[in-house]
Amino acid sequence: MSLALPNSQTLSLPSASAKYASRLEAATNESTAGAPMGGMSSNEILRGQKAVEINHNGSTYRLQATRLGKLILTK
Repeated sequence: MSLALPNSQTLSLPSASAKYASRLEAATNESTAGAPMGGMSSNEILRGQKAVEINHNGSTYRLQATRLGKLILTK
């Protein structure tokens, strides 16, 4: 799963560790510098949880993994 965010946008995960925050920041900087973005694994985003909340442009979204291994993003 790839996650591309413009420079002005941030991904906010509850209790995200510095490791994930710095990786996301590095990926965002790479994508704006013209270098190909390496992408992030859904396992890195979910960190063993079934769902996480993502704050984007003042709205909160929920990214959820299903039992069949699919991802659902809802507002």
